[in-house]
Amino acid sequence: MFPVSPKFRVPGARRVAGAVVTAALLVPLAACGGDSGESGKDGGGKKVRLTVLAASSLTDVFATAKKEYEKDHPGTRLTISAAGSQELAAQVRQGAPADVLVTADTTTMDGLKGETGTPTVIARNRLVIATREGNPDRIKGLKDLADSGLKVVLADDTVPVGRYSKQILDRQHVTVKPVSKEANVRSVLSKVELGEADAGLVYRTDAATAPDKVDAVDIPDAQNAVASYPAATLKGSGNGEAAAAFVKWLSTAEAQKILRDAGFQKP
Repeated sequence: MFPVSPKFRVPGARRVAGAVVTAALLVPLAACGGDSGESGKDGGGKKVRLTVLAASSLTDVFATAKKEYEKDHPGTRLTISAAGSQELAAQVRQGAPADVLVTADTTTMDGLKGETGTPTVIARNRLVIATREGNPDRIKGLKDLADSGLKVVLADDTVPVGRYSKQILDRQHVTVKPVSKEANVRSVLSKVELGEADAGLVYRTDAATAPDKVDAVDIPDAQNAVASYPAATLKGSGNGEAAAAFVKWLSTAEAQKILRDAGFQKP
């Protein structure tokens, strides 16, 4: 091979070659980069999109939490998918793409141990009797729900709020024949709001979302049930660190204040 005369060498060729080699070395590192947790960005600086499966009773409060979290974590975008906890569990079992799960009871979450990380209870809740605005039927407590003249709606027994409702009614030996059993707590509330039912058992926080449409009759603690809300990452998530960061954030003072302001109780 003949030596190349200096006058035929391309200026900067050595620098270009060096840059190519450097870029080649960086490609495998970029491919291996995952999200960086708190930053909400992956190793390539791309924004992370997290899908959060949340119990329907968290619909309003998680809408607020989403805004605050995205404001503080500009690299992360949240999609909140709310439904009855049993529906969310079915989605997880069917392999629906999601990153975080928050249910309205520990029973549902415990049934998904192979699909989730370690759950953390982020809030608690209690039940109230939702009545039509002004409580025209003068409902004072659980025993009044046994009145055959009342149209009472409950959540289905497969739903956490339905199980809690059955638990407290059975404990007080109150027999209720509901006009319908709904798939989630928001459907129960809607029936009362629309006047299709005279009363229904819902979470205190759900009744608080419609103060101009329903009245809430408190149930004494001794007769009530405490609903726990566990949150966990999903093992099928492609954004493990970012998902874990969001679950961790739900226990921070900022997130807890959002939950308290919405009427949820401390974990």
